Amino acid sequence: MIKLKKYIKKLIKFVNYEREAEIELMVSEIEKMSGEKREELGRAINKVKGKYLGKELGLNIVQFGRREIIDTEISVGDMILVSTGNPLRSDLTGTVTEKGARYIKVAFDHRVPKWALKKKVRLDLYANDITFRRMEDNLNHLSLKGKNALEYSLNKRDPKHNKDNIYIDFIDQSLNKSQKKAIKESLSSQNFFLIHGPFGTGKTRTLVELISQEVRQKRKVLATAESNAAVDNIVERLVLNEKLKITRLGHPQRVSKDNIKYTLAYKVENHDLNDKIKRIHKKIDKLIEKRSGFTKPTPQYRRGFSDHDILYYASKGKGGRGISPDKMKSMANWLDYNLEIDELHDEIKRIENKMIKDIIEESNVILSTNSSAALESISQTKFDVVIIDEASQATIPSVLIPIAKARRFILAGDHKQLPPTIISDKAHELEDTLFESLIEKYPQKSQLLNVQYRMNKVLMEFPNSEFYANKLKSDSNVDNINLKDISDVEDDDALLFIDTCDLDTHEKHLKDSKSIVNHVEARIALKVANDYVNAGIDEKDIGIISPYADQVKLISEKTDIEVKTVDGFQGREKEIIIISTVRSNDYGQIGFLKDLRRLNVAITRAKRKLIIIGNSNTLKSNATYERLIDFVEAKDLRVII
Repeated sequence: MIKLKKYIKKLIKFVNYEREAEIELMVSEIEKMSGEKREELGRAINKVKGKYLGKELGLNIVQFGRREIIDTEISVGDMILVSTGNPLRSDLTGTVTEKGARYIKVAFDHRVPKWALKKKVRLDLYANDITFRRMEDNLNHLSLKGKNALEYSLNKRDPKHNKDNIYIDFIDQSLNKSQKKAIKESLSSQNFFLIHGPFGTGKTRTLVELISQEVRQKRKVLATAESNAAVDNIVERLVLNEKLKITRLGHPQRVSKDNIKYTLAYKVENHDLNDKIKRIHKKIDKLIEKRSGFTKPTPQYRRGFSDHDILYYASKGKGGRGISPDKMKSMANWLDYNLEIDELHDEIKRIENKMIKDIIEESNVILSTNSSAALESISQTKFDVVIIDEASQATIPSVLIPIAKARRFILAGDHKQLPPTIISDKAHELEDTLFESLIEKYPQKSQLLNVQYRMNKVLMEFPNSEFYANKLKSDSNVDNINLKDISDVEDDDALLFIDTCDLDTHEKHLKDSKSIVNHVEARIALKVANDYVNAGIDEKDIGIISPYADQVKLISEKTDIEVKTVDGFQGREKEIIIISTVRSNDYGQIGFLKDLRRLNVAITRAKRKLIIIGNSNTLKSNATYERLIDFVEAKDLRVII
């Protein structure tokens, strides 16, 4: 049986492998590709000019723009590297706050150098290793609660039974039985509990009720998720409960605009004590102005004299080592003013710490990403429970950051869908999550949310049997929803498999790419999507998915409809989803498609209509895809073209 210390060391090694792989990928791409090629891939923006816009929540905001349209994958919240020549020689990084057609706004937590505003610059999507450093630091100093969580996973500790006979007065009376049971079991758990929430089963709604109930029992709650989007989703629903006092941690520019007022940065800026800080800053400005009238004791002027020596000699009216008494006095005056300025900066820091302490103590719910749970602002805060969403998409080192801070932990996720994305081959074991490990070892410590509210019952049928042992059921309100409910389209069938087995649809590798495209499937996907748009369906209600990045790029160049990889649609839904499976060859090779969790995600995004485009002859080499094709055939939902 593996020893705990040895296991923690192994996790640290994996974190470093992944950090190195991510940085290496970015560095390699920047070294090998021109700025133009990186821009073509959506990971750089060239020839933009900066304009300083002022401060916002303590950050310096610069707008970079140009006349040509900016078409980029760089998104709000991403870290970017600013450069004029070789990007790898620059250390100027910032966070994207806003995107427009011809501009991008970036926040800097430090002064912006003049060259970044005077010259045309290049912006590159940048690898951020702060998260890796936080994971490593947490593992090196893992708390007892963090160690306990690992011991459960390694069969070194048995979890306690849940407490009995807990009465709950539910706030949301419309919750179903499985949701209520998940909340009740979570509240009565003495160490941990797992909420298994498949597609459309109201996982976030369940977590919001759980958080509210924890607060009712006077418990301090830390609620986290792997992504900022998931945290924002929880915040947006929690704020509807006016009795909750919530504070959102993290970089303000990575928080949705609607949630800014709940951030710690916003609350600090609007705290009553902030007027005092402004007055101190004015005082500092005046002192700096006075200080500028005296000689700064740089090495060339002080000639080996220490600060203490300068002050002593000046008090005696003396000079020395070629320094006149007047020059010595001038340097002493500079030091006196500088000391006063330093003391005022220390006073600001004390006031800021008091404001932060007040805000954190007054809040009964703190929300952040897993990584931001490592922030200094809550390092001394004791939490009764941590509730972690997206736990099946987060690595063990990631979830251990918030777990280490609370007496109990609740994990919510779906291990039948996408695992964490791991770049390094040497760190592939990080795909094994704590959620999956615990739900396999302690099924009695979990609850399945078993009613889905997203899709037509026909769309639910195959994923339900293939991935969830037929334990799910549809809510009656969505059982028979179809396109006729939202348009004039005469289309009763919720599912269609367009089979290209009789067409010459061979897949192709693009030059210098490991990804794959299928031009015939791309044309079919576009035609189907355009037909729906022409029939009156709104573009925003349609999504096109492909497991292959090059196929996504190929299709997206020819439409305004949203086209993304499977990962890009995780946790989301559309009225209509069109899937291009891409693989079409004579050898039954389906490669990347073998990851069946991606199949589960892809086919569970649609609410009213799902169209799958693929070559049945190729796909049938895999047993799951064969069962999918048999399923559509049995229901007469396959069309051979």
